[in-house]
Amino acid sequence: MAETLKKGTRVTGADREKLAADLKKRYAAGESIRALAASTGRSYGFIHRILSESGVTLRGRGGATRGKKR
Repeated sequence: MAETLKKGTRVTGADREKLAADLKKRYAAGESIRALAASTGRSYGFIHRILSESGVTLRGRGGATRGKKR
């Protein structure tokens, strides 16, 4: 979805389902939530909510994990 959505506009019905399907496909291909937010002009929270609603298993944040103290 190359078009950016106007910030604050409600996305409902078929438009929301279409957006969710597009975001789900792009997220599964490896794009980050922040990258999706930037490309659509929406917030991180909005993208996170859409992905969660559409049943996507969200990836972990990554980075180094701490081991047990010895």
